[in-house]
Amino acid sequence: MLRKPYVLLLTALLAAGLATPSYAADNGSWSVFPVATQLASRPYFYLSADPGTTIKDKVEVANKTGKPLTFRLYAADAYNTARDGGFAVRTRSERQRGVGAWAKPARSRVTVPPHDTVTVPFTLRVPERAEPGDHPGALVALDERVDRGDGSVAVGVRRAVGARVYLRVNGPTVPAVAVENVRFSHHQPLIPGTGAGTATISYTLRNTGNVTLGPKVRLTAKGLFGRTLLSRGLTRIPAELLPGQRVRLTEPWRGSPQLDWGDVTLTASAPHTRESASVSFFALPWPAAVVLLLTAAVGAALVIRARRGRARPSGPVPPSPPEPTTPSRPRSSPSARPSRSRR
Repeated sequence: MLRKPYVLLLTALLAAGLATPSYAADNGSWSVFPVATQLASRPYFYLSADPGTTIKDKVEVANKTGKPLTFRLYAADAYNTARDGGFAVRTRSERQRGVGAWAKPARSRVTVPPHDTVTVPFTLRVPERAEPGDHPGALVALDERVDRGDGSVAVGVRRAVGARVYLRVNGPTVPAVAVENVRFSHHQPLIPGTGAGTATISYTLRNTGNVTLGPKVRLTAKGLFGRTLLSRGLTRIPAELLPGQRVRLTEPWRGSPQLDWGDVTLTASAPHTRESASVSFFALPWPAAVVLLLTAAVGAALVIRARRGRARPSGPVPPSPPEPTTPSRPRSSPSARPSRSRR
């Protein structure tokens, strides 16, 4: 048992078949691999069964050290890691739904002598209502020892090695892949023309079917007037995308345009399935953006000012005071003049 404040970490090695006669998953100290058949060695367990049937097989655990090693032997479901989509398995404490719940080794604890190999039978019972398609997993040998390293940090490490199990439950198979949540992030140089622009395209690759896929992804970017700016196949994708799994991936675009407007398209494909998703981008150097913003702000201010001037209501004009008038003398007609008397 670990004493606090130690934290238990589990590292599982589920490597591809190594250049050894048994094609074992190997960490240098011990290895786990299927028992060879009469025809050839097997790199992994490739099993096929109908719902409701039982499979019996054997796994071997080899100790390459000069000391006896004791392992916990258990079955586990597999999944794709979030970091890079690598093949990984659940721990013993996690809930198992497929191979991890259906496969049972004959011995859950095994001690392997130095430089020796122990063979352990196991039984895999497929439920009646098991969904058709692929159910990947592994048979894991977990070292009971806890490696505390040099003691400078309060972390304990337990190592594990697992032999992959590729189980296919017979029935309809549906290969399907999806590209989701495409994002475009642009990084401009501080001074335009002093360096190439860099962009980051992020996306989610998802297996929406019931079989394991070996996907391929192609990135295409088009600018104004349909000009092709970029077209390449991506390499930083998982070699195997397990059913129901999704992985968030990023792809850098060095030399992206500093001034352009277009679309970025990601196309994922695998046998009998193909799916695409796009996102628009607008690349603009920050000095030009500042000038445009200032120009827009000044123009908006002028427009608002002009509208306010036209919309200002005019007050009532007061009536002008009447001009003073002088009374006019009545003018007498010639006939009305008084006549002078003659003397």
